[in-house]
Amino acid sequence: MNAKKTLSMTLAAAMAAGLLAGCGGSSSTAASSTSTSTESKAESTAASTEATTDAAGKVYYLNFKPEQDEAWQALAKTYTEETGVPVTVVTAASGQYETTLMSEMAKSDAPTLFQVNGPVGLANWKDYCYDLTGSKILGDLTSDSYALKDGDATVAIGYVIESYGLITNKTLLEKAGYTTDDIKSFADLKKVAEDITARKDELGFAAFTSAGMDSSSDWRFKTHLANLPIYFEYQADGIGSTDAIKGTYLDNYKNMFDLYINNSTCAPTELAGKTGDDSRNEFLDNEAVFYQNGSWEYTNLVGDGKPFTDDDLTMIPVYIGVGDEANQGLCTGTENYWCVNKEADQADIDATLDFIYWCVSSDEGTKAMANDMGFVIPFKNAQESPNLFVKVDNALTAEGKTPVAWCFSTMPSENWKNGVGSALTAYAAGTGSWDDVVTAFVDGWASEAALNAAA
Repeated sequence: MNAKKTLSMTLAAAMAAGLLAGCGGSSSTAASSTSTSTESKAESTAASTEATTDAAGKVYYLNFKPEQDEAWQALAKTYTEETGVPVTVVTAASGQYETTLMSEMAKSDAPTLFQVNGPVGLANWKDYCYDLTGSKILGDLTSDSYALKDGDATVAIGYVIESYGLITNKTLLEKAGYTTDDIKSFADLKKVAEDITARKDELGFAAFTSAGMDSSSDWRFKTHLANLPIYFEYQADGIGSTDAIKGTYLDNYKNMFDLYINNSTCAPTELAGKTGDDSRNEFLDNEAVFYQNGSWEYTNLVGDGKPFTDDDLTMIPVYIGVGDEANQGLCTGTENYWCVNKEADQADIDATLDFIYWCVSSDEGTKAMANDMGFVIPFKNAQESPNLFVKVDNALTAEGKTPVAWCFSTMPSENWKNGVGSALTAYAAGTGSWDDVVTAFVDGWASEAALNAAA
């Protein structure tokens, strides 16, 4: 059946099952950003891999990551100057990718390139995904583990590996009388955070930035922090996914969330209105030592006009008191998979395949992805990233630390995440109980998984 004819069913299923959380979503609440590069073809001597295209088609990329919008616009312009191929980049507003994707895919001039977050997201959009088997970009992938399949067809490719943890202001930590060597477990972190809180007026800063539960920030807790109890349950049970999460480590989840909300820059009752920008700005203004976020935040903290250098910062693991904490690394993985729209004209499909291959193989593309976007890309010609947090992850892995895998691509739906987020918000505000969070987590998972199975 033609995918266009089944769009309404696909969108209904997508609404039920969800697609993407703000993994690297920024805290921007602005409308989608759109730019089209249509400059005339120009010579390029910088490319290590020559772009090969007859310029017959065009590219429309629906970008998920607002924090990289400017860099994608610039890279699209460079590609157009080199090849003459028009490249449109539309960046969905934070938290609005699913809504934007559904709207754009219903149009006659739909995106030729979009993304899913993993197997759950792919299930909603697989009928739109072009088979990448035999493509040049698939041949340059460093591991088959970064590709998603639908039967024998390879339909999605992971294009960036990222890490998240507790971004740490080493200078403030030292002012409080500690170094990161003092924090090797949840118990250590709790001791340090509560001591900083006890001396907050004297020190002039808090332990944690605000755990904002506004939609621009709540993904850090309903998705990224929630990944930890899911990961450790999967590890204990020897599984990679489930239709019935047990909630084995939800007490540990509670302990970490309590630590955040009771030792931060604001009262827990204020968190419902706190945004991602609030949290970032508190960190930039030296109001807190710790800031849960990821490697994608690097360029927002370090660089021209930013207050920090690499010497000021580091990233430590998110400890929740489970497992071999002494050998725990950062949370590292991907939920960013490129898909090419098979419903596009063949000329546009070919142009899109050429564009993404150029992004991951040319000198201009790989430098932009490493330097301007801060990405680690899983392709053979990848440049070494200057991103401090990427270097920290590499160093921890080299020391034998075990990265915590990203299991949140197995979360049953966006609706499940929203239910957990709402329960966390009410709990922080004092209008709900932790039992409500457990219900949203465990019972909500089962009900959403059942809906997925019935779809």
